[in-house]
Amino acid sequence: MDLKDLLNKIEDYENKTITIEGWVKNHRKQKEFGFIDFNDGTCFETLQVVYDNSLDSFDSIQKIHIGSAVKVNGTIIKSEGGKQSHELKLSSIELLGDCPDDYPLQSKGRPTREFLREIAYLRPRTNLFNNIFRVRSVTAYAIHKYFQEKGFVYFHAPLITSSDCEGAGEMFQVTTLDLNRVAKEGKVDYTKDFFNKKASLTVSGQLQAETFAMAYKNTYTFGPTFRAENSNTKTHANEFWMIEPEMAFCDLEKDMDIMEDMLKYVVKYVLDNCKSEMKFFDSFVEKGLLEKLNKLINSKFVRIDHEEVISILKKADVKWEFQPEYGEDIAKEHEKYITEYFNGPVFIKNWPKDIKAFYMKQNEDGKTVAAVDLEVPGAGELMGGSQREESYDKLLNRMKELKMETNSLDWYLNLRKFGGCVHSGFGMGFERLLIYLTGVDNIRDVIPYYRTPGNCDY
Repeated sequence: MDLKDLLNKIEDYENKTITIEGWVKNHRKQKEFGFIDFNDGTCFETLQVVYDNSLDSFDSIQKIHIGSAVKVNGTIIKSEGGKQSHELKLSSIELLGDCPDDYPLQSKGRPTREFLREIAYLRPRTNLFNNIFRVRSVTAYAIHKYFQEKGFVYFHAPLITSSDCEGAGEMFQVTTLDLNRVAKEGKVDYTKDFFNKKASLTVSGQLQAETFAMAYKNTYTFGPTFRAENSNTKTHANEFWMIEPEMAFCDLEKDMDIMEDMLKYVVKYVLDNCKSEMKFFDSFVEKGLLEKLNKLINSKFVRIDHEEVISILKKADVKWEFQPEYGEDIAKEHEKYITEYFNGPVFIKNWPKDIKAFYMKQNEDGKTVAAVDLEVPGAGELMGGSQREESYDKLLNRMKELKMETNSLDWYLNLRKFGGCVHSGFGMGFERLLIYLTGVDNIRDVIPYYRTPGNCDY
């Protein structure tokens, strides 16, 4: 029996004998009786197990450590305390796996998140991380559920690729060449490498996903991506997960419709299906989290051009750390101001061409592209998307302007020749969404085993 199923129907089991397996979360011992907080990982809540010295095994039960794996047998009774409606009166307990005194989570006091990162293999056992990773699982399911219900085809993008989607060059190289020999000779012959060419870990599955959109109309990727960026901020990691839908016959306005609809769906699904976990985050991580998320669900997202945003920022009676300028990107402080100005989520669209990716559709003004970023209160940018350039000539010329290697992307250009059409898509970092959902502000704490500069344990 799972604890989750038991607790959901606890009254049906009143005065019945049950057997259940799990772990000792806490053990409070008194001279003549004791209390064990029992959990089996299927839910956040614990079951209180009570015992007294009428049991022959009383002395051995009192020696059971926190963290130990046990099998308990007893009767479900109404609780005399006020914290739970029912508890288990212990008949017998079997120690399945001891957990001695050097167990890092045995000590009293709440361990810091920094300390828990050093023992990442144990942190799912703590209340905070147990909740984080359960919400991560439910959120992933909600994302798949949304797209599957809408008829999107799930596309598995390759992790090893020869194309750089972002054009920034911050990619991890994949090679079987003898690096000592390469260093000694001072040259690289990629024809002798495993793939006979330079290959890297993907920074995005977007370009390949577009090929499926041209066959299935609506497709999406959801998988790991990699950036060789030497950054140690709270929001950057070198391995993270991305959700990247691509839609044929879809312009920028429809793209924003789907972005808004998907986000609201996922947030509502998590709130409906992780009530205990979200209440925990609201109480112990970010006060007002539930109010923030419910407000987002009920908001109508504002849509405004980048140029208008800059005008608003310039007129604001604020002493900026970074001065807002036409034709330039906006800073975190600007994102915060804009969401507060409109009192809700904001789509900023039609960005300056020179600060956006090569594949975005060029607007008729020759200065901007049909790109969009979604800014949400309390988090800033959460999603980014664009209408993709459907003109072969315009895309080719833009790639040449940026001095990009076009031969390796001839297949991508050919999508515009062979039955191409207006199409759009967007990307959302999964961990960035989890930061927003949980209030936990460091990406290292919402991914099971984080990969950042100097960190590749486990």
